[in-house]
Amino acid sequence: MEELRERLTEVLRRSSNIVFFGGAGVSTASNIPDFRSANGLFHQKLHRTLSPEEMVSRTFYERYPEDFFDFYRQHLVYPQAQPNDCHKALAKLEQMGKLKAVVTQNIDGLHQKAGSKTVYELHGSVLRNFCTRCHKFYGVDAILETDGVPRCECGGVIKPDVVLYEESLDDNVINGAVRAIATADTLIVGGTSLIVYPAAGLIHYYRGRDLILINKSVTSADSEASLVLHEDIASVMKEVTDALCGEA
Repeated sequence: MEELRERLTEVLRRSSNIVFFGGAGVSTASNIPDFRSANGLFHQKLHRTLSPEEMVSRTFYERYPEDFFDFYRQHLVYPQAQPNDCHKALAKLEQMGKLKAVVTQNIDGLHQKAGSKTVYELHGSVLRNFCTRCHKFYGVDAILETDGVPRCECGGVIKPDVVLYEESLDDNVINGAVRAIATADTLIVGGTSLIVYPAAGLIHYYRGRDLILINKSVTSADSEASLVLHEDIASVMKEVTDALCGEA
C-alpha cells in the first residue's frame, strides 16, 4: 500500500490541473453516515417498508411532508460535523494551485468549511433552504429548530436546496462540473461506489492522463483507472498532501 501512496504522490507532484470527484465516503470520517444505511421505517400509512431513497424522493416529500422532514432532520443534517483530513487536504491542494475544483455528491458543505473555494455541489446543500412561495432564503436552523413542516413567515413551505430523487440536477452546476472534469489532467475519484446516476456518469467526460480511484470497496471504474487504492481516503489524502507540502 505504501508503494501506491508514493505513486499517487508522484502523480499529484506532476499535475497542475487536478479535479476531485467525491461521494459519501469522503464525509464518513466526519461522522456523517451514508443515509442509505438508514432503515426504511415508514409503515404507518403505506403498510410497507420504504427505502431511504424513496423517503427522500419528490413524491414522498409532496405526499407526506411531515414524515419527509422527520426523516430528513434525523438522517441528512449533521450540524456539528467538522471537516476531516480529506476535506483539509483538498483545500491545501487548491491553495497550492494544483486542485482546480471539487465535484461532490455530498450535501454537508464541509468542503467549503475546510476552505475549498471552487466546489460543484451536484446534489445541493443542507445549508441552503428556500421558501417555495416567496423564495426567501433560510439557513439550516430554519429546518432544525422547527417541528413538522417548516414554514416561512409568508406561509410557504421552506424546502431544502437539496436535489431529491425524481428531481433534475441543476444545469449550471452540471455544466461547471463537466467543464472542470473534461479539462483536468488528473481526476481523483474518492469515497464513492459510482452507483448514483446521473452524477456518477460525469467521470466519463474525463480525457486526462491519470484517473485515480480511492475507495474502500471496488467500483465499476476500477478497471479504467491508472491507479486504484482500496484504502481510507482521509488518511491517504492527508499523507500525500503532507508529502507535497513538505517539498514546497
